[in-house]
Amino acid sequence: MPLNKPPLHEVHRGAGADFTDFGGWEMPVKFDSIRSEHAAVRESVGIFDVSHMSEVVVTGPDATAIMDRLTTNDVQTLDSGDAQYSCILDEEGVILDDTVVYRYPDGDGYLFVPNAGHGEQMAERWSQYASEFGLSVTVENQTDSTGLVAVQGPDSVETVEAVTSDPVGELSQFSWRQTEIAAVECHVARTGYTGEDGYEIFFPASDSEAVWEAFEDIQPCGLGARDTLRLEAGLLLSGQDFDPEDEPRTPLEAGLGFVVDLSKDEFVGRETLQDLEEAGVEERMVGIRIDERAIARHGYSILADGTEIGHVTSGTMGPTLNVPIALGYVETPFAETGTEIEVEVRGEPVEATVVDQRFLDSLESN
Repeated sequence: MPLNKPPLHEVHRGAGADFTDFGGWEMPVKFDSIRSEHAAVRESVGIFDVSHMSEVVVTGPDATAIMDRLTTNDVQTLDSGDAQYSCILDEEGVILDDTVVYRYPDGDGYLFVPNAGHGEQMAERWSQYASEFGLSVTVENQTDSTGLVAVQGPDSVETVEAVTSDPVGELSQFSWRQTEIAAVECHVARTGYTGEDGYEIFFPASDSEAVWEAFEDIQPCGLGARDTLRLEAGLLLSGQDFDPEDEPRTPLEAGLGFVVDLSKDEFVGRETLQDLEEAGVEERMVGIRIDERAIARHGYSILADGTEIGHVTSGTMGPTLNVPIALGYVETPFAETGTEIEVEVRGEPVEATVVDQRFLDSLESN
């Protein structure tokens, strides 16, 4: 099956980008080098084309009710212009996807952003459950008609405010507003996936080039830097750190219990999570610092006294920290911070330590 191409594909090709297949999309993996793009975001500002992410719009008199039934967080608490991180589960409490739910600034409905390649699946799921629950909503998969870029870094406020027709520095974290960039109607959200301050900007896909060119003086970044940035921040990657087929995990195992509101009367997967909350989970996601010069890759075994106790789901050399870091699942008795473990790297055990997965806060750079 041919890959989807973002509206800016030819612009990226002209800029000399290298491309990769991600979620069925041919996306830029780097423009210059992953390390230089990573550093630009940590030290100043960079821009990512993230148009491969999905966008689903839910409107109608029962929009709040369906969002509340199919996501784990409490949608009822969202005011107009608010956003909220959440999970989407199956009936067994397994994470199908994670998402950010945005309530439109005018209060009329919701936009939620599933991961790449999941838009059609989630739109069908919402429609199916609306019919089953007897709820009146309209569900539209607007992935193909929506462009999305992320401007991230400590200088992002000044950078974005320089091109918007309205102030955006006053936006609090997880809020958004409507404004214009290059005469294009946009929604600018104070959200992101890098561990830095920044914005995600939604606009009509047909206007992608005009919006991208408004930021032509800052560093373009690819998905390679996006991955090292998110891992240093301890953020999970759908399809790798959790996946309904290859890595089926509940939010409680994945360390995402903070987006599960068990005080809600019901949501899909609630009953299983309530039972797990009372019984405890057998395995948990942890952060791992590799104590030798070796990189832990996806699938590598985690050991204690030579016995396998888990496996790595993500790993890299943290460019900011200059320390090898990883995420992985271990048996719960080994999940305490400070626990000494080993990771099997190319058949050899390497010393490692369980640490807080918010590596930027928990580790010092070397």
